[in-house]
Amino acid sequence: MRIGLTGGIGSGKSTFGQLLASLGAALIDSDQIARSVTGPGGAAIEAIRQNFGVGYVDASGALDRARMRALAFSDEDARARLESIVHPLVTQRSAYEAHQAQQEGKRLIVHDIPLLVESGRWTRQLDAVVVIDCPPETQVERVVQRSGLAREAVQAILANQASRPVRRAAADAVVHNGPLCTLTQLQVQAVQLGRRFGL
Repeated sequence: MRIGLTGGIGSGKSTFGQLLASLGAALIDSDQIARSVTGPGGAAIEAIRQNFGVGYVDASGALDRARMRALAFSDEDARARLESIVHPLVTQRSAYEAHQAQQEGKRLIVHDIPLLVESGRWTRQLDAVVVIDCPPETQVERVVQRSGLAREAVQAILANQASRPVRRAAADAVVHNGPLCTLTQLQVQAVQLGRRFGL
């Protein structure tokens, strides 16, 4: 089984993915792969330099994330150009890691994909979509606490992601991770979901 795990920023998606991995699932983290290809000397860096200029690559040879974030959230064309560079590299690496997991006999492959619903290109490759759901105000609080970003900056990120109803409508399964959900309760949901999908 190959499932897509998604949820807005601050939903707890990464935590849930780690819980599934601890139960024996293969976890393929698209964000982590994207950070790798845009890190120092990463596969996307030369194309970013050519498309956006040397000012978007920092002294270490990595993408200047803060500067690119500001540009991408204010300019849809720039965001599309960045995605056209990064997404194919992430897709290629994800496919390789999924193949490796199959070779190792993993029963469940979990693709952690933040913008799964927004991209519209993943669903054909997946057996099911799992959405980690919580109220937007909870997302904002969590991200402000963990990152130190201003509330307005977090709200701008949320505004560029699929809305809660749209994301839930795309789900084959919804994991509830609201403000009162404990880690233990989240773990119970992970076990139940793992059983449902063959772990």
